[in-house]
Amino acid sequence: MIREDELKQGPRAARRLDVSAVGSLSALAGMRAEWDALLDASDAGPFNAWEWLYPWCRRIAPERRPLVLTARDAAGTLVGLWPLGLETRRVAGVPVRRLGFLGETHVGSDYLDVVARRGAEREVGEVFARMLSALREEWDVLDLTDLRDDSVTVEVLRQVFAADDVRLAERYVCPYDVLTPDESFDAFLKRTGRRDNYLRRRKWLEKQEGYRIERVEAPGELAAPMTDFFRLHAARWATDGGSQGIKGTGVEAFHRDATQLLAERGRLRLYTMKVGGRAVASVYGLVHGGRFVYFQSGYDPEWRSRSVGLVLVGETFKDALAEGLTEYDFLRGTETYKSDWVSKQRHTVSVRVHAGTRAARWFTRSEELARKTRNAVKHALPAHLVEKVRRLRRRRAALH
Repeated sequence: MIREDELKQGPRAARRLDVSAVGSLSALAGMRAEWDALLDASDAGPFNAWEWLYPWCRRIAPERRPLVLTARDAAGTLVGLWPLGLETRRVAGVPVRRLGFLGETHVGSDYLDVVARRGAEREVGEVFARMLSALREEWDVLDLTDLRDDSVTVEVLRQVFAADDVRLAERYVCPYDVLTPDESFDAFLKRTGRRDNYLRRRKWLEKQEGYRIERVEAPGELAAPMTDFFRLHAARWATDGGSQGIKGTGVEAFHRDATQLLAERGRLRLYTMKVGGRAVASVYGLVHGGRFVYFQSGYDPEWRSRSVGLVLVGETFKDALAEGLTEYDFLRGTETYKSDWVSKQRHTVSVRVHAGTRAARWFTRSEELARKTRNAVKHALPAHLVEKVRRLRRRRAALH
């Protein structure tokens, strides 16, 4: 088992950085203030926030042991952290010690990474990677999912570990666009594929009795709009076998916690469209580093023909421009409606590092065999049966 004293005594890639670890949930709970300060001084993405990862540990993976590597300078100031967790998986009876990102499952956390003070990303990444290399007898697999493909962490791992021990795989396409602060909303609309439809649909909605859009940011005002969001999100995905993004009471509890904490930091934007006093569309967004991050949405299927989702998304762009934000990020997924609003893309990747143990090789071979088996079944079944199986799995997952 990896111990905190081992991390303190291990070799250092940069002498002025002291590397240690936080290895318990109670210790993690006390890190909020300095974690927030470091995140604000970094270029790390929104889902590396304490307000996102701490409730994930509590609600989604309470059995996983946090192993948050920390790097401090000579003055004791936190200049880097790597939010990892350690678990043991059994594959055909073989125990595999797996290190992965906190926040990696169930909640759609894109752009996970090392959090380092701006300009110190490579230095911090190297000291962390060398520490894990020195302790490779204590773990079998390092699995990092959903990093940006231009992450310094990817380069550092390739430098520190042997080429045969590092495997890189593509993950998701994330549509986004750059916003010009002095650009008017009307000028922005003219360069999208949604201008005419948006204006027509908004005009019709504005004539309906009780039409309004509510934006909630305050921590004490979230209960009702979050309830509307969960209902609308579930309704939107019901005919497709259920949502893959938000499923199960544990995930809902996580989002209740995370939105409260994010709102305390001024990072939450929860939009609800109402007509006649009833919520018909919702958007769950975040503001981070001058960017609007579109996380999830939902709408009443009975209002789909009125394009309520389209109009509400348009309003989030309008507000982002009014606030002077410089980017709008749709996160993972290449749905058509996203490309109608934005024109750029970034990509995420996963990185697997083997510690060189027999268990690591067995783990990877087993996963590859399972993947080949699934693909063979998909190719053998007619398309309509594959879709039925997919929907059945979604429904079952939604019950847990």
